[in-house]
Amino acid sequence: MSENNPQLSAAQLQEIRTAVLGAAAKAPGVLIALGVLFIILGAIGVAGQAMFSFVTMNVLGAFLIVGGVLQFAHAIKSHGWKSVTIQVVLAILYIATGLYTWIYPIPALEAITLWLAAIFFITGFLRLWSAFQHRHFGEWFWLVLSAAISILMGVLIMNSYPASSLWLPGLLIAIELLLQGWSMLFLGFAARKLTQSK
Repeated sequence: MSENNPQLSAAQLQEIRTAVLGAAAKAPGVLIALGVLFIILGAIGVAGQAMFSFVTMNVLGAFLIVGGVLQFAHAIKSHGWKSVTIQVVLAILYIATGLYTWIYPIPALEAITLWLAAIFFITGFLRLWSAFQHRHFGEWFWLVLSAAISILMGVLIMNSYPASSLWLPGLLIAIELLLQGWSMLFLGFAARKLTQSK
């Protein structure tokens, strides 16, 4: 190996880390606190998947209603805008969908579960197609494995549907919260270490 690329000095590494972390380096405590909060919420979600699914529906319904009301108010105030009618119709649809998720949470969960299964199937088959296109590379096996896992997830969801709709949305959101929480926690610790070393 050539000696033209000397190892980075400690100061250069520090500068790179600061550039990568950006504003996060200035508030490591906030990142750590958010990480812990997300991990706690994720753990609660894993422990009570059905309850978490229904809470998610209530929160989603509230966001849809608030978003619909704000969009409706904005459309009414926007005189002369050609898309006012379309925006009002969309706002009414948002509000109606939000109310529907509140009044009928189980059918709403079933619809979301079908949507999740469709996403797993679609992404799985797209990855499989991509793997076939890259079959000349040695790493194409990992694309096939990833595709197989996605398709298997879709099959498992549909195999236990509609019972899976009671726990699956809550479980997936809980797992996402856990992953996000751990990533924020590690980022916060990295930022704290960076500020302490200055």
